Amino acid sequence: MILLAIETSCDETAAAVVDGGGRVLSSVVASQAAAHARFGGVVPELAARMHVERIAEVVTEALQPLDRGWDALTAVAVTRGPGLAGCLLVGTGYAQAAAAARGLPVVGVSHMVGHVWAARLARPDLEPPFLALVVSGGHTDLVHVRSGQDALLLGATRDDAVGEAFDKVARLLGLPYPGGPAIDRAARGGDPRFRLPRPVLPDFAFSFSGLKTAVRYLVEEIVAADPLALANPRMVADLAASFQTAAVDTLCLQLEAAIEHTGVSRAVVVGGVASNRQLRAEVARRCGPLADIVIPPAEYCTDNAAMIGVAGLRAIAEGGFDPEPLVVDPGLIDYS
Repeated sequence: MILLAIETSCDETAAAVVDGGGRVLSSVVASQAAAHARFGGVVPELAARMHVERIAEVVTEALQPLDRGWDALTAVAVTRGPGLAGCLLVGTGYAQAAAAARGLPVVGVSHMVGHVWAARLARPDLEPPFLALVVSGGHTDLVHVRSGQDALLLGATRDDAVGEAFDKVARLLGLPYPGGPAIDRAARGGDPRFRLPRPVLPDFAFSFSGLKTAVRYLVEEIVAADPLALANPRMVADLAASFQTAAVDTLCLQLEAAIEHTGVSRAVVVGGVASNRQLRAEVARRCGPLADIVIPPAEYCTDNAAMIGVAGLRAIAEGGFDPEPLVVDPGLIDYS
């Protein structure tokens, strides 16, 4: 099996090639972050147009390691949801057209399942049962993966996802988009001296809107006392560190509780926010004594097609290929 995987759910145009054992032969990601930065977030129409412009080039680059190029492929996997509708249509349309031209079967993959099974890129022998903490710009979920086709959503965010909170707090502090990496960089030199809430809710749920609002009130108070406060890099670093510490602490508290509740022996932390330096360190330190912790390399935490390839292999093994045409589902909620 040599599988081409395509991912265009949001603002990364990505393609990868994986073999039947889940080994990544290539992984190419064309980020649109610079194009969206001036808007402070992703503009759906712009993202879709940029996917159209880039997808053929990205796929061609991903196929470079194959001596026979397209002729070496066995199948195509592509993200069909969740995500931005126009962006998903670009990826699925390209995947199905290319597959039809080459006589290849296609499998549609949930972006969220892709994030979960990205953990196999760090631990190829990963098998259920395990817990998955999925942390990204659109999701903050705790999932109990009980078998290959049985995944129970234990808890989810009730408002802002943690990645969205990072972006919004970065904007409050005058840091660039995307906010997650910007806050991570700023916090490295900061002192988390400002006390902020840890929004721990029952039933393993999350809520980051209150934490974001607490930062906004704190910033307003500081600026009222000193209008130039945010021009001081030290002040920005301390605020970034205080927010990041509160967010990471909240995630760790809920993951610790879920591990104790389920009694699992392994937990994975995946999604774009899983590339955060402090989260990776704190989960290992605090949850490591409770369960075997698996976190993919940082390049496989943010959106990429290698994770879609690994999840596609699993989907093919358990259910075969999909009939064409694939149905795009921007609101897809599926972890099984």
